[in-house]
Amino acid sequence: METIAILAPVILSFFILVMPQRIRYHYTLAVTCLAILATSFPAVNALLHPSALPLTFTPVNFLGSITFTIDSLSGFFILVTNFTVFTGLLYSKGYMKSYIGEKKPARFALHYFSYVWLHFSMLGVLMLRDGLAFLIVWELMAVSSFMLILFEAENRTTLKTAVNYLIQMHIGLVLLTIAFLIVESKTGLFGFDGLSGYFSGHSNLVLFLLFFGGFGIKAGFIPLHTWLPEAHPAAPSHVSGVMSGVMIKMGIYGIIRVLVDVRNDWYEIGLFLLIISAVSGIYGVIMAITQHDLKKLLAYHSIENIGIIGMGLGIGAMGIGLGNNWMIVAGFTGGILHVLNHSLFKSLLFFSSGSVYQAYHTRNIEKLGGVIHRMPHTAALFLTGALAICGLPPLNGFISEILIYIGLLKGLPSETVLQAIIMMLALIFLVLIGGLAIFCFTKAFGITFLGSQRSCTDHPVSECGSSMLAPQYLIVVMIVLIGFVPVAFVAPLSQVVQAQFNTSTELISGSVLPALSQITRLSYIFVLAGVGLLLLRFRLLRRRQVTRRPTWGCGYTAPTARQQYTATSFASNFTELAHPILHEETTFRKIDEEEVFPANRTFDVHVEDFFKILILKITGFFTLFLKKIARLQTGNIQHYILYAFIFILIIFMLLYLKIL
Repeated sequence: METIAILAPVILSFFILVMPQRIRYHYTLAVTCLAILATSFPAVNALLHPSALPLTFTPVNFLGSITFTIDSLSGFFILVTNFTVFTGLLYSKGYMKSYIGEKKPARFALHYFSYVWLHFSMLGVLMLRDGLAFLIVWELMAVSSFMLILFEAENRTTLKTAVNYLIQMHIGLVLLTIAFLIVESKTGLFGFDGLSGYFSGHSNLVLFLLFFGGFGIKAGFIPLHTWLPEAHPAAPSHVSGVMSGVMIKMGIYGIIRVLVDVRNDWYEIGLFLLIISAVSGIYGVIMAITQHDLKKLLAYHSIENIGIIGMGLGIGAMGIGLGNNWMIVAGFTGGILHVLNHSLFKSLLFFSSGSVYQAYHTRNIEKLGGVIHRMPHTAALFLTGALAICGLPPLNGFISEILIYIGLLKGLPSETVLQAIIMMLALIFLVLIGGLAIFCFTKAFGITFLGSQRSCTDHPVSECGSSMLAPQYLIVVMIVLIGFVPVAFVAPLSQVVQAQFNTSTELISGSVLPALSQITRLSYIFVLAGVGLLLLRFRLLRRRQVTRRPTWGCGYTAPTARQQYTATSFASNFTELAHPILHEETTFRKIDEEEVFPANRTFDVHVEDFFKILILKITGFFTLFLKKIARLQTGNIQHYILYAFIFILIIFMLLYLKIL
């Protein structure tokens, strides 16, 4: 039965390429739903029974006996993946309509086929433990997402971004292959099943760092992130939502899967994770504040939230090293819950920004404004996602972050001053990340949706259709549900932590869950108070005539849209404060003294990623070196014979000197 359930969607997916245009989307949706049903039921069963033996089955013999395994950890990630892929596909129906007529039917066929196989490959990553099979589906995930980014391949920038993404994914693949080969050389097992044996008899930190390099590139940790801010904006918005919501979480899953088998060096590994995650979080949000491209802003917030997730994992790992159950349970549970929370509000934000892009044909915040007047539903949805990503109650982001805060606070009472300082600094970083996120989304929402429109459009603008709004409201339901009923989500995830890391969850059931129940009651009171005030306002104004007047302009009666705050001016003070870690480029031609009547001018401020500049310098050096080496290719046969003679001569000299 499992064989049919696994193979049927895979076989049926190939017919997407030949389906008529009019039914291709619905056929793709049917294949996706079949895969979701086939994997969700065993995933739910594994999540509800975390202490039971993992579900294993072998559907086919391919390059040997490949076994699919679903335990509580992979079950949780499968459910998160299925939900985000499903909402992304629902959203794509309306989003892709604008490309009909512009793109050939073959482009749509390849796009939906790649989308389905991105889903399949992510499910494979979550269910496979054999090293070779895992690396194959890891590569499929990279190639399928590469094809999705290339949907607008006629744009040279998009093509360059996609190639850069594919190159970096292959660097990660090489690192993972080397790590698995090291495990095989010592244990004879090529895959995750050999990790426990290797970690039991060898240094854990070195091999973990190698795995972290491979998985960290996919997750987008600093400084392995340079593909992410470019690839997310280049892809269609439903693809951006899936890539940010779940694809980068495959890197987080890989890190957790490795952590499960770690046997020693817990404190050092946890400290490394905490430091690099804190840096990722703070750098990500700082770069997000300086962005003018709405989707690029959201992409940098993905790095920020990966940092928050990593901080939770780092706290949990340090807790195991210190024997602190509070840090273990709160850190790991908060980090894993934030995987779900981020997949929800980040996909919602990408979908909302995609709706704005479809309506205005621009992602530049400087050219937007007053969107709320024409797209009120989209504005409300974006605002909900913004409040959630900022970790504000009573929405879901607050729940996972409060667990991470608890883990940090419980780590403060320490036997050493250094440990207390580390926890205090991590706490400060987490507070800064949250505060700067609020600042950033105040800018993003205020400049984009409030005020007046900053530039004219040559087409009518209206709210997006129900096919694009429905999946977003479905995500909002989940965001609100986690915020108002957190116990229903925290309790099973704490059981997952207990099963994976062999720790006690009595602290969760005895202290944390009652506290979350209290938070839930306060959330209900907050909402009821707000509803009561709205009803009171309605009652007081029901019989009064409400008039609308222009906002007082401080005596100036002829304001224009150009006098509003721009994204640049809103963040200018912060940019000056953060100047030491930012690479700011200003494009402006000064007015000469001889110019009595100055010509029109433009002023543009652009902040470039420091790590991107560093990588470009390194690659530029190697490119120059290879160009010089290329001069040896003269096309003259005598020169090639001379090269061979010199090589043989060098070999003889090395043998004579007993160097070889």
